[in-house]
Amino acid sequence: MTARQPLPVASAEGLVKRFGAGPAALDQVSIAIRPWQMTGLVGPDGAGKTTLIRILAGLMTADAGTLDILGGAPIDALEDIGYMPQRFGLYEDLSVLENLTLYAELRALPKAEHDATFDRLLTFTDLKRFQSRPAGKLSGGMKQKLGLACALVRTPKLLLLDEPGVGVDPISRRELWSMVSDLTEEGIGVLWSTAYLDEAENCDIVYLLNDGKLLFEGPPEALTDGIEGRVIKVTDFDDNRRHVLTRALDRSDVIDGTLQGRAVRLLVKEGCAPPDRTVLNEGEQTRVSQASARFEDGFIDILGGGPTGTSQLAQNYREIPVSDAPAISANGLTKKFGDFTAAEDMNFTVGRGQIFGLLGPNGAGKSTCFKMLCGLLTPTSGTGAVAGKDIRRAAAHARSSLGYMAQKFSLYGDLSVAQNLAFFAGVYNLGGAAAKAAIGQMTELFNLGDRLNVNAGTLPLGFKQRLALACAVMHQPPVLFLDEPTSGVDPVARREFWTHINGLVEKGVTVLVTTHFMDEAEYCDSVTLIYRARQIASGSPDDLKAEAARITGAGDPTMEDAFIALIERSEQSNAPGLAA
Repeated sequence: MTARQPLPVASAEGLVKRFGAGPAALDQVSIAIRPWQMTGLVGPDGAGKTTLIRILAGLMTADAGTLDILGGAPIDALEDIGYMPQRFGLYEDLSVLENLTLYAELRALPKAEHDATFDRLLTFTDLKRFQSRPAGKLSGGMKQKLGLACALVRTPKLLLLDEPGVGVDPISRRELWSMVSDLTEEGIGVLWSTAYLDEAENCDIVYLLNDGKLLFEGPPEALTDGIEGRVIKVTDFDDNRRHVLTRALDRSDVIDGTLQGRAVRLLVKEGCAPPDRTVLNEGEQTRVSQASARFEDGFIDILGGGPTGTSQLAQNYREIPVSDAPAISANGLTKKFGDFTAAEDMNFTVGRGQIFGLLGPNGAGKSTCFKMLCGLLTPTSGTGAVAGKDIRRAAAHARSSLGYMAQKFSLYGDLSVAQNLAFFAGVYNLGGAAAKAAIGQMTELFNLGDRLNVNAGTLPLGFKQRLALACAVMHQPPVLFLDEPTSGVDPVARREFWTHINGLVEKGVTVLVTTHFMDEAEYCDSVTLIYRARQIASGSPDDLKAEAARITGAGDPTMEDAFIALIERSEQSNAPGLAA
């Protein structure tokens, strides 16, 4: 006999929400959030996740359907609801403690309870030593911890978290997850919206939205159980792994695929037998073995599969001339801000047509290194070159040879899509017919035609990413700098993005990328792990995973396992560095 489930702290039946005359943002969506449980909410960009959370929080009303929050309407339960929005919503000029004080006053927490509450929350989030620091100067992980603390100034019965892990490194994400898991043990009902499907896999119950409709509800294993036997791993081939992945994804019997070190991981279409070991590599033998299904496989499957392998962007890109000279080099690059060393003695080279990854926790020094090579920061010492041009002596020429996607959406939100494309065509010295042709090509390749007159700041994240990439590549540079290009973007849009990058690399484009998605690090030819301003490990993704296996004794570690194991080893060896 199964135990009875506790009554929900929040439930909704048949919610409908429309904005204007278009399709419904929510279309007959039902959900139940129970105490002592972690409820996951997943779906692509624009699926309706944030709309649903805002309705549950009482910030928006539904057009139809019923809603019960703690036995009544949201307005009657505000004191018992904790809400953390998708974007960092705190005041960056106020200190950690001042933000907590402001939220305590907004939530009418009695003054007599302030000191004890703040002490508890600062201890819980490990922010006590940073309580005087302005919120704007916190790392990404620390900002999310502060956001969580502010949502908890009055201990809620219902906690709504809208993608709390966006832009946060794996260590900080695990810390956040652990903190929130502890809250569920106190009987709090938690709704955790996420773009990281490994997080969803650890939830008790998951709801999957797409285009405002509920496609799945239930325990995560119910989704993965349905695709067991359809996930395969292809190894032991001599050909370029990107070729193998592209060919596989262009097949009708393969609906998804990713790189996993030197291997290619594929999801086979339902009802189809796994491809023969010779057909995936143009007649050459490969090894095809079964792989365990993951929640992400089920997610992609229920959405109908990912993109095909051939990138139309790459098909229309010029071939970058072959060269033995490094496309990117860093030799002792160091950057200091007064007494603070942000990046110290960075050394690496990247050959033509390779992807090089800079990995590390928030605040480790990745973006500083990145910006020195882009010519956006002048090194304190050391040298570097991009496309053969010295970043000190010829910074302007170096910048003209690269395309740049910034960590945060850096285009002009108040300008339309067409105006942004025109502006960046001018920045890259494309004029007249060349500019018109480039803008037309980017508009077609990235399906931006029906959004040309829409302000860029109002686009969904997936389309913002498309526009940012279009602006970065319209002059067809030989080198691309991508600073956390897919932060907050759903797995389907991320696959589309990496299809383009893989295709460009095959044309000889060189890519320098930073990312917090460790599955994306698998696409890199080599990576360097930066911690406390220094490089602590370098090599291929497989090299780092093998080193992690030696450290932990665990077999077949993931890139996230390697990331954490190598940083923990650095901590234990008391490597010199700087406080967070």
